[in-house]
Amino acid sequence: MQKIVVAITGASGSIYASVLLKKLLQAPSQIQDLAVVMTPNAKEVWQTELGNTDYEQFPVKYYEQQDFTAPFASGSGQYNTMIIVPCSMGTLGRIAGGISNDLITRAADVMLKERRKLICVARETPYNLIHIKNMETITLAGGIICPATPSFYSQPTTMEALAATVVDRILDLAGIPVDTFRWGK
Repeated sequence: MQKIVVAITGASGSIYASVLLKKLLQAPSQIQDLAVVMTPNAKEVWQTELGNTDYEQFPVKYYEQQDFTAPFASGSGQYNTMIIVPCSMGTLGRIAGGISNDLITRAADVMLKERRKLICVARETPYNLIHIKNMETITLAGGIICPATPSFYSQPTTMEALAATVVDRILDLAGIPVDTFRWGK
């Protein structure tokens, strides 16, 4: 049973967060606790990209961006996985720089210091050298950079199916079993 926090930042790619939350909610036997932090920009981008406010409908515990009393703001909360999806380059840079100025960056810092899984789903293109160096820093600190780069092996026919090619990799990285296309099978 995992304790997972999902952080949603204001980068483009709300569909990845939506598909991830739906899939996590379909795996209740794998998840003890599921918490979500969404920035105000994330809500605006979600509404722009997906045309809805469905994030309000997910039966999860939401925390405000400045709520440092959230259990995953401390290693004693024993959350074992944090997924930042989509992960803006600003958030990535603050994490790489050790700047814990909100709940997302504090929780990421906790994951790194406790040697737990931090999965940053970077959503930017192209990358500049600062982005690449920040990704390197997080990787060297034990985090995982999983770019929001879909695959086409499974021949997805909808936007959600295309996004699921990334989300299924995220779930693999988080250790959540998922029935998905596997190369060579």
